[in-house]
Amino acid sequence: MIPQIKKILYATDLSKNSSYAFLYAVDLAKKHDAKIVVLHAVEPIPPYAEVYGAISKDFKKKQLEEMVTLMKEHLAGFCKKVESQMGPPCVELVTNILVPTAYPPDAILETAEKEGCDVIVLGTHGKGFISYAFLGSVSKAVLHRTQKPVFIIPLPTEKTAVDWDGI
Repeated sequence: MIPQIKKILYATDLSKNSSYAFLYAVDLAKKHDAKIVVLHAVEPIPPYAEVYGAISKDFKKKQLEEMVTLMKEHLAGFCKKVESQMGPPCVELVTNILVPTAYPPDAILETAEKEGCDVIVLGTHGKGFISYAFLGSVSKAVLHRTQKPVFIIPLPTEKTAVDWDGI
């Protein structure tokens, strides 16, 4: 028996093309009556940068809060575009938006477990011969370390990409 898909982890790097993979997450959620957890991991600032840059914990916390707010605004606008193509709902499918400070593959794997996600959806930038040798460090790390199904969406060229900024 194939396990039911009730919760999807959509991991994004916030690139212009990453929204293309979100279309797959929305479609999958609609077909399986599932919910989506959106994750964007911010790589930690190296300790030497904190020392030399005098970056405070309060500053980092404020930046993360602003990023979550911005992501929610973009998501709402993007969902309006998605709904015009795929029909509603979209925003209602998203149960959580997370922006942890962590190494992206670790954050994806930990979030998938912690949130009880059944599948992981993420995009990859690999193209042509390079994609064979370099699937994408995050995609490859997640694929090799998880026991969950992973949907790796090859991201399209600029001409066909849906753009988070084009709202």
